[in-house]
Amino acid sequence: MSMPDAIVAEGLAKRFEEVDAVAGISFRVRQGELFGFLGPNGAGKSTTINLLTGLARPDAGSIRLGGIDCTQRPRAAQHLIGVVPDESNLYPELSGYENLTFCGALYGLAKRERETRARELLDAFGLAEAAARKFGGYSKGMKRRLTIAAGIIHRPEILFLDEPTTGIDVASARQLRQLIAELHRAGTTIFLTTHYIEEAERLCERIAFIVAGRIVQIDSVEHLLQPLQGWYRVRIVSANGTSGLPDGLAEAFPTLAFSCPEPGVLEAEAGEPIRVGAIVRVLEERGIEVVEARRLRPSLEEVFVRVTGIATDAMRQERERAGGGR
Repeated sequence: MSMPDAIVAEGLAKRFEEVDAVAGISFRVRQGELFGFLGPNGAGKSTTINLLTGLARPDAGSIRLGGIDCTQRPRAAQHLIGVVPDESNLYPELSGYENLTFCGALYGLAKRERETRARELLDAFGLAEAAARKFGGYSKGMKRRLTIAAGIIHRPEILFLDEPTTGIDVASARQLRQLIAELHRAGTTIFLTTHYIEEAERLCERIAFIVAGRIVQIDSVEHLLQPLQGWYRVRIVSANGTSGLPDGLAEAFPTLAFSCPEPGVLEAEAGEPIRVGAIVRVLEERGIEVVEARRLRPSLEEVFVRVTGIATDAMRQERERAGGGR
């Protein structure tokens, strides 16, 4: 007998005043899958998590978690799930250890079990030395790690992560991604929301693009990239190039589509392999000093732009406003 899907949402909808935050979306997440919800801020990612975890009631649609119907009983599957919100919900006046044992008590763990589990997680998440320090004095990266530890202290089958790396430094984000990958390898089903395209591509098996409360595409990363597999791109950087296309370049290579995304940078695209050396020779004949020439592999960023029409510059600006970097 096959296992039921870990998460099943059918026709899920939620409206706030005049805004359709979630507009009739449907999707399934398989047992043990790392499923990504990718979209800009305001797309409906956090609202979807709130609906799935019982923090909000849907206006329409149905929800099943681990085979349990949670539509009318939103808390029916609470023992199966762990939730890591986009903002920490732990107590600043408690130590890291005290926060974890308190969360363990809320989940019904016996005293000895929650104390043992808290020490295990503090060690696994690199927080053992900070166990006795108050949570309010932790760095942003440490706070995110402890918040994830609190979300899994009861060993949930399904983990919801809402923007786990937003607003933290590069090193902390890298550590968190490693922790998430380890949880996935251990068999935990993970539902991850993010507006970091690189993060979704790196971590997730399947991804849903969500825009304005609607899912516009769901597929595996491999299949999303497939339409671009026969498309070739190169990027050439010069030390003394101008912001415009060098004279005669388009005529010399009529099958290539050239662009200059920024001063000193030239990109070429085609539906067939590109002879990079030939382009470099033509540029050097025109007195342009080439310092870098490389082929670019297809990226999820390109797919996202084509499918949603949203420029990735807008996504990057959101990341900068949130204080995060990659």
